Amino acid sequence: MRKIAFLGPAATFTDIAVSEAFPSDERIPCVTIPECMDYVIEGKADLAVVPIENALEGTVNMTIDHLFHEADLTIVGELTAPIQQHLLVHPDNAPKWTDAKRILSHPHAIAQCHKFLHRQFYGIPSQQMTSTAAAAKYVSEHPEECIAAIANSLSAQEYNLFTAQADIHDFSFNHTRFLVLSKTHEELSFPLPQTGGKTTIVVTLPTDHPGTLHQVLATFAWRNLNLAKIESRPLKTGLGNYFFIIDVAQRIDDVLVPGAFAEMEALGCKVQVLGSYYGYEVGQATEKA
Repeated sequence: MRKIAFLGPAATFTDIAVSEAFPSDERIPCVTIPECMDYVIEGKADLAVVPIENALEGTVNMTIDHLFHEADLTIVGELTAPIQQHLLVHPDNAPKWTDAKRILSHPHAIAQCHKFLHRQFYGIPSQQMTSTAAAAKYVSEHPEECIAAIANSLSAQEYNLFTAQADIHDFSFNHTRFLVLSKTHEELSFPLPQTGGKTTIVVTLPTDHPGTLHQVLATFAWRNLNLAKIESRPLKTGLGNYFFIIDVAQRIDDVLVPGAFAEMEALGCKVQVLGSYYGYEVGQATEKA
């Protein structure tokens, strides 16, 4: 039985994804995303599952930055799950949920429900928590406070909360991608629908070399390699210094992808492969929020 570290506590969206992808393994909740990765590095867990991108709010920068700067881990899989946010209150406060004095949740969840909060709780402060489930847990433990959490339906069950309003997210198509991280390059498969292969790399450009990014993109273009995503993040070495995260929409083959890497390195770029893996979909049969 493997040990899977995930962003906890119980009933987070990550927990749901892990439950479906690893139904027979032990789940270990962690307080933060870096802690999930550190558990694997320290041998306390075999794998970590962490959020990487939300369809509405974009990249989870904490995941990218810690993976690049601190954690020597490999991406061995990707899980994509639908996200449905609900407004939860303690049962004692159900009759007066519209009088909530604070709204608690993960910052991404708060942003995903901006229109609802602006309409229903204009002027009411939002409080950021480490996860949606952490917000739900806090609300369940403080019935004396007239507060509400934005979280999923499993959190409502786990922490015995009342669903004051369901599906409060601004847009119906709301999904989150999660990375499965390991210290090894072991290829994983899951009892879930597969969505195709992907290779994620980090590219650091040489300094004072005009047009290098254009040349990097050209190495993929003339090989007819599709890029699913490209994004820059600070190198943390000074203003204007960045690294680029690139998702190539296929796994590493014998010729084309390695050839692109070699051409970029010939340009003076540093190329680091974070992983070549398959994606899987979770939560297709029922609401998994």
